[in-house]
Amino acid sequence: MYGKAFAPEYQGALNSLSVNSSLIDVLAEATERLREAERAGQPGEAARCGLAVAEAHRRLGHVRDADRAWKASYRAAREAGDTAAMAWALWSGGTLARQRGAFPLAWRLLKLAADLGERGGDVVVRGYSLAGLAETGRIQGDYAAVGRLHEQLLAEARKRGEARHTVWALEGIAQMHRNTGDHDTAYALFAEAARIAEGADDRRGHAWALRGLADVLSVRDGDTGRALELLSQAEATCREMNLSSALAYNHKMQGNVLYRAGRYAEARDRYRLALAEFRTMSEPRGEALSRLGLAKSLARLGRDRAETAAELADLARTLERSGLRHAREMVARAQREFGLDAEAVR
Repeated sequence: MYGKAFAPEYQGALNSLSVNSSLIDVLAEATERLREAERAGQPGEAARCGLAVAEAHRRLGHVRDADRAWKASYRAAREAGDTAAMAWALWSGGTLARQRGAFPLAWRLLKLAADLGERGGDVVVRGYSLAGLAETGRIQGDYAAVGRLHEQLLAEARKRGEARHTVWALEGIAQMHRNTGDHDTAYALFAEAARIAEGADDRRGHAWALRGLADVLSVRDGDTGRALELLSQAEATCREMNLSSALAYNHKMQGNVLYRAGRYAEARDRYRLALAEFRTMSEPRGEALSRLGLAKSLARLGRDRAETAAELADLARTLERSGLRHAREMVARAQREFGLDAEAVR
């Protein structure tokens, strides 16, 4: 039913690159091809090679370089009069904005990308941009607003037999079910995503699916051993492909699993590692979630109650400002867990 996964963001001279190519290799080749296109006075090709440069930088956590690259790609596409390439550049910029926690900007850029994709007749960039909007809303915790869009995109991806996008949609829907307490449905969807990703040789999607399965096994079944095995398997893929963000979220999830098992010192160390990784790549959502896990672990290990209260109150304010509603609810649960009245410590 599904063909082999492909990476539509690798375009022009780079369209032979695999979805599983190491990001370090992608960045090196894309940069070389970009320079060649610029020297040859080919703005359309420069735009498409620049897109791969932007995406490699973004996924490696090079925020400033990614920001410069997607804007340069957009300018080149505009010079070439290539509407679809303009849409792809905006998609990359919107995805970066979401990664940086700039949600209003992410919404604007991704909406523009979807509109330009439709005008340019590129159904793939339109789909990716709508998926980006759905993911932005999901990350902010607005499930009612984006749940239907996730389902629509899943149906479209299944119809086209596009494995990578099907896996993405399944994982997003699974995450919403997991966060609202429907663990059985979440597990089934993560398992389907893992099967499709493995069959389509989508190693990135497979690693994210394993992370989701590990989470559910830990929280629903208390199966710490199996959860850590799956995370270890996914971690190996993240390292081989240089997936910096996915690796950091993997380490954060290892902390979650260890914390649930009462292994607080080990959880503390995992959260500290993830926190350092997120700060290096300027990813505020991951940083906030790692801070939360670290605060809870330290509290269990005897940290002063007032220090825990202050840390959680600061996190609550940070998440309130950023609009991350689900994460803000997690902080409120932590405050209740430790008997810290949320209103009193603000």
